[in-house]
Amino acid sequence: MVCTGNVCRSPLAQRVGSAHLRRLLGEDAGLIRIVSAGTRAVVGSDMDPASARVLCELGGDPAGFRARQLADAMAVRADLTLTMTRSHRHEVLARAPRAMSRTFTLLEAAGLLELVGPDGAADAGTPAERVRSLTRAMAAARCRRPSRGEDDVLDPIGLPEEVHAQVGQVIADALVPVLDRIAAAVLGAEPARPEIEQSRS
Repeated sequence: MVCTGNVCRSPLAQRVGSAHLRRLLGEDAGLIRIVSAGTRAVVGSDMDPASARVLCELGGDPAGFRARQLADAMAVRADLTLTMTRSHRHEVLARAPRAMSRTFTLLEAAGLLELVGPDGAADAGTPAERVRSLTRAMAAARCRRPSRGEDDVLDPIGLPEEVHAQVGQVIADALVPVLDRIAAAVLGAEPARPEIEQSRS
């Protein structure tokens, strides 16, 4: 998960995603590792307080989080990179040009998975191979869904708390279905769906 400062959007996505995987997979949650970083990180900082409060309302926990800078090796090694904006995606690809087929904005990934359909991941091979099959299917579907401005998640830093809440909900609504599909690819079967935490209205 990549944003700019690694104090609002990407840590919220990381911790919401990790909490969802624990509910979804239980002891198998460790099969999928989510990390976050910033292209211009406020290294060592806690989460922004407003985003941390929203994270708690979405069922995540900000405790122990520290912002970190995106490193070239992270971009190269990630099986899937989800960025908050098209600009972040461009910066990731500047570090890892060969990662185009596995680097998407979060909202782009959610939209592409709708096009891929339920059979986008191969049902044979190792969990990693099945996830790679899914990401390749997503990349192949790009010709049917051009990237656009609506794929960018607003940066809420310095904005009112209600904006942080709106951004948090946008992230959760896009991320949970993506993680469900990844979990299904890892397990080779559809996991049981837990009840999803609801944010404040």
